[in-house]
Amino acid sequence: MNEETNGGSREPTAVEVQNALRKFSNREKAAFFPRFFKSDPDNRSEGDLFIGVTVPQQRAVAKEFRDLPLEELEKLLAESTHEFRLTALIILVNRFTRSKGDDEKTRLKDFYLAHLEAVNYWDLVDVSAHKILGEWLVDRSPAERLAVLEPLAESDEWSRQRVAVVACFPLIRRSQFSEILWLAETFIAHPHDLIQKAVGWMLREAGKRDLEILRVFLQEHAAVMPRVMLRYSIEKMAPEERKRWLRWKR
Repeated sequence: MNEETNGGSREPTAVEVQNALRKFSNREKAAFFPRFFKSDPDNRSEGDLFIGVTVPQQRAVAKEFRDLPLEELEKLLAESTHEFRLTALIILVNRFTRSKGDDEKTRLKDFYLAHLEAVNYWDLVDVSAHKILGEWLVDRSPAERLAVLEPLAESDEWSRQRVAVVACFPLIRRSQFSEILWLAETFIAHPHDLIQKAVGWMLREAGKRDLEILRVFLQEHAAVMPRVMLRYSIEKMAPEERKRWLRWKR
């Protein structure tokens, strides 16, 4: 960032962030990333462009432009280039984490929810959902949590559904399981592998904190869970118990 911006005489811009990211552009990575992220027409990240910048490099740029105004973040989130949007989300996460006061956190949470069309693939969801929406949910009542999570769960877009699931992580860390158990039941027959994996991941995290909670859920649902969801959920169990649960699968 130049001295003028760093000195505070003017605010940084989205264009400056883009230029900083382009300095790290790597042609080989740019060719590889679309295959890795499955940028295809199957409701994943269709239309995304990649310039070949790694996540650590994006985090470095995000740190440099930590004070990027929200209107400039909005410009980055509107871009088709994947790394521009991911960097914007990292900046937003960092700002939420260091923000003081519930009003500011709520404002940033609302900004995040208003721009979920930009959070269209698993890495974008996973870098942001639990650290913004999830942390905001921690201090809310069950009714307030439901009011936010239910519209996401009822969306036709798998990415918004994954936001709801991954946002439960901070609750799970605090041994609050009601929301993830409800979402797991809601998505028990979900056809999309990225929802199956997310639900299994969160169930596994719940089981790490209360194995009996996970066992009770599996007793009711293991037979009908998608195999991917089941395998993810039992991954940390002892080998013999994993085998027993897999035998439940019809």
